[in-house]
Amino acid sequence: MKIIIINGPNLNLLGRREPNVYGNLTFEAYFKILQNKYPHIELEYYQSNIEGDLIDKIQDTGFSYDGIILNAAAYTHTSVGIGDAIKAIQRPVIEVHISNVYAREKFRHQSFIAPNAYGIITGFGMQSYELALLSFLQQS
Repeated sequence: MKIIIINGPNLNLLGRREPNVYGNLTFEAYFKILQNKYPHIELEYYQSNIEGDLIDKIQDTGFSYDGIILNAAAYTHTSVGIGDAIKAIQRPVIEVHISNVYAREKFRHQSFIAPNAYGIITGFGMQSYELALLSFLQQS
């Protein structure tokens, strides 16, 4: 099984950014934990602060990987383009958020990804990524 985790803007700052919301662990450290825990899964990780780069990566992997775990961060609430990219590919995408977006500002309650996502996991901290990964394992 080949799964890619795609992270959007500002998630490169995890571990330093708003630790009261996102925790103290960097994503790179968490990704190594996932790789060690699931050695039988080919896991890849990509992060960009640029909307077009995220769309390119979704298009590049959306026909050949078994699934995409996507935390588009703020683009979740603003990017019709990312939503359309998900609609255009053949592989399932699970929308993930570290924080509970519904307990935050009202503008975060809108998702342009959700209508085309296989599912949504929000509010479980970094464990949200593992829950998405487990859902792919249950599908196979």
